[in-house]
Formats: sequence, C-alpha cells, structure tokens
Amino acid sequence: MYLTVRNATKTYGTFTALDDVSISIEQGEFVCLLGPSGCGKTTLLRLIAGLTDLDAGEILLENEPLSALPARKRGFGIVFQSYSLFPNMTVAENIGYGLKIRNVPAGDIAARVRELLDLIKLPHLADNFPGQLSGGQQQRIALARAIAVDPRVLLLDEPLSALDAKVRADLRSEIRQLQRSLGIPTLMVTHDQEEALALADKIICMNHGTVVQAGSPEELYHKPATRFVADFMGISNLIDTGTIRDVQPDLLTHRPEGADDAYIACIRPEQIALTPAEDGPATVRTIGFLGNLRRIELDSPFGPLVVETHGAIDCREGQSVQLTITPEACTWVANDTAEGAV
Repeated sequence: MYLTVRNATKTYGTFTALDDVSISIEQGEFVCLLGPSGCGKTTLLRLIAGLTDLDAGEILLENEPLSALPARKRGFGIVFQSYSLFPNMTVAENIGYGLKIRNVPAGDIAARVRELLDLIKLPHLADNFPGQLSGGQQQRIALARAIAVDPRVLLLDEPLSALDAKVRADLRSEIRQLQRSLGIPTLMVTHDQEEALALADKIICMNHGTVVQAGSPEELYHKPATRFVADFMGISNLIDTGTIRDVQPDLLTHRPEGADDAYIACIRPEQIALTPAEDGPATVRTIGFLGNLRRIELDSPFGPLVVETHGAIDCREGQSVQLTITPEACTWVANDTAEGAV
C-alpha cells in the first residue's frame, strides 16, 4: 500500500475522536472518508496531514513512518472547505506560492502556473484577486495551488460543501477528471454520500471514531455490512426479521443465522416493483416527481416503504398496488443499532 494508517487513536480529554483506526490508500486511488459530523473523519485527515499528533498508532508513506515529519515536510497538498487563498495575492501568485517558498526559479513557476490555469480552465483570471472570484472559481484555484508542487498525496477536507448544488456537481466532475489524469493518491473527507459514490474508488464509512465498512461504492451501496451503512448510503427500506417472516418468508433465504434482532433486511427503493391491483396489499401514499425518477411512498404490510422508478407510472395516490420483491433484492445487514450491539 502507498499510504497506510495503522491502529490510529486520538483522544481529547474523555472524548475518543479516533479509536484504533486502520486504513490504506493505493497509488493513484481516490478514497473518500464518509460519515456524519463528529465521526472522526476530519481528525483522521489532520493526523495524516501532520496538523494533529497521534496518541497511538502509526502512519506510513511507502513504508516510511511519518510521525517525526512536520506537516510542511510531508509533501502533501491540502484543500480546505474555506479555500484559504491569500486575499492580497493574485490568482497566479496564489497558485505559485508553494513553488516560490521552495525557491523554484521564477520562469519555471510562471510556466507551471500557466499549465495549471489551463488545466482548471481559468487562464483568463491569472491577474485577478480571490475577492473577484466566485466560490467555485476560488475552489479551483485552491485545488491548483495544492497540486502545483506535485504532492505525494492530495488531501481534501469537504472542499465542495460551501458551494451551491449546480457548482458542486460541476466541480465534483472536474476534480475526478483531474485526479485521474494526474494519478495523485487522494483522500477526501465528505458527509455527502452522493459525492462519495460519484468520486471514490473506495469509500471508508466511519461512525463514532471507528471504521464501519470500507469498499467500493458498489459494495457499500448494494452490500452494506450494517444498518448504519445501509441507512447512511442512500435511501433504504429497513425491515425487521419478524415482519419479513410474517409477510414474505421467502426473503429469509439469504439471512445469516442469529437472533431475530441480530440482522435486519435492507431493500433499496429501486429494487421493489409495483403494479396497480384492486386487491393489492399496499396503498400509494404520495408520489414525488424528481425529474428523472418518481419517489413513491407506500403503506404496506411491511410498514412504510419507499419505491423509486424511472419514467411514467400508471398508479396514483390512494391506489392499491401489488409489490414484487425477490430474495436477491433483500440484503441482510448486522443490526448495529439493536440493544447490546457494538
């Protein structure tokens, strides 16, 4: 592995921000640390950056320990949510700052700045100041400044959360394309599961200072390990074992052995098919139009359900419908919110 964190622990008084966390990043990989506020993801990024000291554990880059190296000598590029551009410097001066303090010749700095401005599609703004730019443009400049020094690892701390939805979606795509073209190992902190699904080669889902599950976006979405991951990674229909046994026992086919409260069924909204039926067991409560899909809320023998479907539908609010759910559509996850669960 290119970058490895082993058994990282960090406490603040009686609060444990990180509890024996281990992760790894391969060369060229884009990894997202995903989780709710306070789960430890930013603390982990700051430990890797050298901005915070470990209490226990180790961080290695190409098998070399980093603990003794200060942040400025780790060779990492960092982009923060707040941009952190120098307001009294032009765009070109901001991008070239890291090279300047490394005593790179002025001609080489100018050439590198031009190259990066072309790369982020803002060559016409070289002489502008940050205060003259939009939020999206400032974040592009912050990104260019971080990669100007050819960082060994790129660290992104919720870089898109201050932007509006349209700009965030556009910049998300640009960041991914840029990272792929440069091949820089990248670790990004986010609480936005859609962002993580769109960007990451690997998602590390965290909660309460621990890693709950790590894997590809497809693995975490389609095969969540726990109720927390299933609930955090998009919309889920979570149904207890007893209800499944009473309503549709064939969905128990792939259930692991264990007490009723040990596992819970996870069924994604797009995995439920519905058809109008006068004697159908479920009733349409609401139909939400979301552009390319409809989100339908149902009252059913399973309890409240959410179904999503693309294109037009031939049912209406208040109508009875028949549900089709296959055993393969039902993923059984550890019920980590059950009493006594860790």
